[in-house]
Amino acid sequence: MDMAQRPRRLRKGEVLRSLARETRMSPASLIYPVFIKEGENAVEEIAAMPGQFRYTVDRLPFLIESLLKSGVDKILLFGIPDEKDAVGSGAYSDEGIVQKALTEIKKEYPSLYCITDVCLCEYTSHGHCGVLSGHNVDNDATLPLLAKTALSHVRAGADMVAPSDMMDGRVGAIRKLLDENNYIDVPIMSYSVKYSSAFYGPFREAAGSAPAFGDRRGYQMDYHNKREALKEAELDLCEGADILMVKPALSYLDVIQTVKNSVNVPVAAYSVSGEYSMIKAAARMGFIDEASIICETAASIFRAGTDMLISYYAPEIAGFIREGRIG
Repeated sequence: MDMAQRPRRLRKGEVLRSLARETRMSPASLIYPVFIKEGENAVEEIAAMPGQFRYTVDRLPFLIESLLKSGVDKILLFGIPDEKDAVGSGAYSDEGIVQKALTEIKKEYPSLYCITDVCLCEYTSHGHCGVLSGHNVDNDATLPLLAKTALSHVRAGADMVAPSDMMDGRVGAIRKLLDENNYIDVPIMSYSVKYSSAFYGPFREAAGSAPAFGDRRGYQMDYHNKREALKEAELDLCEGADILMVKPALSYLDVIQTVKNSVNVPVAAYSVSGEYSMIKAAARMGFIDEASIICETAASIFRAGTDMLISYYAPEIAGFIREGRIG
């Protein structure tokens, strides 16, 4: 057959396939979520997320050494306090669990890049992401507390802050307070496009952040909407966000691509707890090959346009990139 173009020519052999690969990945683009709890000498496995753990501060070195050995040198910190109250005061306390963890991490591992989740849900007795007025979250009353939380994280050693609450105007409030305190160089990674999603279920068990009543649809996005993602992205850019995040990842690849094509700043994606736990459960049942699924799903998120990936599989992905299986 007389054919000038034969696409299969570039599929012959691994060397040629890797040479012609359109999507490139690097361990430098991976971020690993870490759960920090109060106490001493404890590592607790998270039942809903097999292979993931809550760590006390004194047990972090084992995890960090393992991450660095894998090639992952960026973490996203979540705090789990012992005590909670109506206004989430543990989030912005100088003695808060995240603040204590940052202080210790930076003593031993100053080059480890620490991003902190900025939200009140883990710290409020009602489990919502802001202070309440009746049964509703008071958006504007919450903003100063989020800004205080971000500032306290930076003072403790955070390299970047990542507000995840989805309050209107929170990026601007955080940027203003950081700048007023001479932290103009600290970047903000905004959870700009965060959908109300069933994929968060295991995380809420991990962080103890399930709302005591109602749900978060009043401030997280409706998963039917895509144009709204651009509205959120544009607002956060105007308020000073340096990186925009889409969350979750796998069911929102079209949204990642849309945002990526519409902004001129880096885009992050968060492959969330439910995505991780589904792969783990299916692999344990023998329904899928875990390593192959990890590679394929990670590549699909980067193919959609993300510049960086927050993933509970970050060490494994880094290993597969190093082995040449992906990337």
